[in-house]
Amino acid sequence: MSPDPLAALDDAARGQLPPVLDLLAAERASVSSVVDERAWQVHVADSLTGLEVPDLRGARRIGDVGAGAGFPGLVLAVTLPDAQVDLIESVGRKCEFMRMAAERAGIDNVQVLNVRSEDLAAGEGREAYDAITARAVGRLSTLAELASPLLKPNAVLVAWKGKRDADEERQLEAASRALAMRPEEILEVGDRAGSRHRHLHVIRKSGATPANLPRKPGIAKKRPKG
Repeated sequence: MSPDPLAALDDAARGQLPPVLDLLAAERASVSSVVDERAWQVHVADSLTGLEVPDLRGARRIGDVGAGAGFPGLVLAVTLPDAQVDLIESVGRKCEFMRMAAERAGIDNVQVLNVRSEDLAAGEGREAYDAITARAVGRLSTLAELASPLLKPNAVLVAWKGKRDADEERQLEAASRALAMRPEEILEVGDRAGSRHRHLHVIRKSGATPANLPRKPGIAKKRPKG
């Protein structure tokens, strides 16, 4: 990939994203702490580093868990027009922002789901996704647990994280069998993202969804496996 992820944007994509960033800057009930000129690097370029994962580039249905202000989900939807991107977020205010942003930017291959990921996984979202993304959401073992029942067999979770944390990685390794989620690759993308220490963790669904997943909402965060 180019040293500058923004180079991956064609003219059409570059034209769609400014309305999202303009709305982000105008949002009074802030959904992000970065809304100035740095947003192109901190939000857009950072989101685009996910395209370095082949499974994400080729996914037909992507779920962005804890989608927040819509990154990386909105950016991925713009750059992957043949993919359906579901923005999964439990906070209603953030969902309203993402709906408005998608409408203003004309991004029609996204849908905003105001739901806990555990509830989605217990219903129509179970094993429905080719890839799950999560950016600045939680510990790796928690993210792997939330993603496992949403993913099809052999599909991937791509987790955006900061500095590597040996304890967090060991916890994920210890939980991998119970979650059917195998750590596969860690990409260092700090020189291309908006954060100097940015890493992408690629975690693959390694078997059938464990029968005890999903647990009740909130339990994966309060009592992570591993």
